[in-house]
Amino acid sequence: MQASIHEGTAAPSVANVGEVMQAIAEHKGCGTSGGSGKASCGSAAGQGDLPTEIWEKVKNHPCYSEEAHHHYARMHVAVAPACNIQCNYCNRKYDCANESRPGVVSEKLTPEQAAKKVLAVASTIPQMTVLGIAGPGDPLANPEKTFKTFELIAKTAPDIKLCLSTNGLALPDHVDTIAGFNVDHVTITINMVDPEIGAKIYPWVFWKHKRYTGVEAAKLLTDRQLQGLEMLTERGILCKVNSVMIPGVNDKHLVEVNKAVKSRGAFLHNIMPLISAPEHGTVFGLTGQRGPTAQELKALQDSCEGEMNMMRHCRQCRADAVGLLGEDRSAEFTTDKIMAMEVNYDLDTRKAYQARVEEERVAKVAAKQEELSTLAGEMSDIKLLVAVATKGSGLINEHFGHAKEFQVYELSTSGAKFVGHRRVDLYCQGGFGEEENLETVIRAINDCHAVFVAKIGGCPKADLLTAGIEPVDQFAHEFIEKSAIAWFKSYLDKVNSGEIEHVERGDAEIRQGALISAA
Repeated sequence: MQASIHEGTAAPSVANVGEVMQAIAEHKGCGTSGGSGKASCGSAAGQGDLPTEIWEKVKNHPCYSEEAHHHYARMHVAVAPACNIQCNYCNRKYDCANESRPGVVSEKLTPEQAAKKVLAVASTIPQMTVLGIAGPGDPLANPEKTFKTFELIAKTAPDIKLCLSTNGLALPDHVDTIAGFNVDHVTITINMVDPEIGAKIYPWVFWKHKRYTGVEAAKLLTDRQLQGLEMLTERGILCKVNSVMIPGVNDKHLVEVNKAVKSRGAFLHNIMPLISAPEHGTVFGLTGQRGPTAQELKALQDSCEGEMNMMRHCRQCRADAVGLLGEDRSAEFTTDKIMAMEVNYDLDTRKAYQARVEEERVAKVAAKQEELSTLAGEMSDIKLLVAVATKGSGLINEHFGHAKEFQVYELSTSGAKFVGHRRVDLYCQGGFGEEENLETVIRAINDCHAVFVAKIGGCPKADLLTAGIEPVDQFAHEFIEKSAIAWFKSYLDKVNSGEIEHVERGDAEIRQGALISAA
């Protein structure tokens, strides 16, 4: 069946929006109006944890739902090259096909090219459910191109969710247009609410034909960001706030940012590590500003989670990313390739495929709950991290040597909780193990007690054991959380019997510029 023209629905009324937001606030003590308590039930929430209106918006959105990101894909189209602010962590001129970083693209598109690319990707990847515009500049510094792209997609692919990511400077001027296009997911990057701190992050902003610098620029930016956030949430548009953790600059201050955005109705807060490799040519990279360690990042996320739930599965995607989070298939869909394609957008086939995905998802949740029941009555203060090699679908289905990232879970008697991911360079190159790369892999998961894999060779297995990391391959192709809980139960039994002694692990390194795209 060919997609029909989308007849947009009206934006929710203020009364309905209030009811929805209140439903979130009342659920399990989550609140949206300041004080303590969580602003939402966040990215780990399931169908029974959220009001129906919210669940429908996040259930197959890989960025707004941690559980969905194992199953559903997203894509970004690079139609917005201009930017209206300068960040000390950004350099949009740099491009490497193997590097994932916001602002990076291989080619820029017109709205018409973007629309065809979306149809081509959605026809090839039926689990692609979300179209985002995130640059390489700022979508709202390029409003004509951004909204033309949304208009074309809404007409030809009405089942795809529309999202945009913005620095927020121009946001208040476009909220009505955003609502009119039924864009019900907006991400705002908010790194400070104190202009003195903001002046260390933003050299300048350009607003109404004038360039502002220093504290004046930062104050203008934060005022506009918070105003835009309030306007969006008043209309029932789900808002995610991204914040870049910059040690020694805004790391402690982000706790205040968290409180400020929570009080204005943000649905989710995503605290990301600074990417500051010198070769990227950013101000922070060239001046030696370091990024956080894995332990520092997790500690900050944990402290903010008391106020609102955190997004921990962000991959800091390129502005032209395609595929599941953690993979990038953009090289399959270059302009030359998509313009030569004959695209047949089959909505029925997409729906049927996604129905099978939902069946798989239900089975995964059921398996997790069944295994979790085995921990009932267990009393232990032990919490530990494990790494998982996966290609997606919530399965342990990747060879150790082929992993380009590891997903990290925290295990306790409460179950398995996703807490992040670690990019790594491939260990296996052309059939042979690279010992130098193995050292970087071990440093990236050094805080983990075990690594779950579908398969692993003898040499890396021995090196991991020497480093104190247990390689676990007996759960190959089984569900991650079910397997992790089963392993943890066995681990506790060994600790309780005295067979092993539980020891705390050290810190780990957050890798920058690691290979993640397909060769």
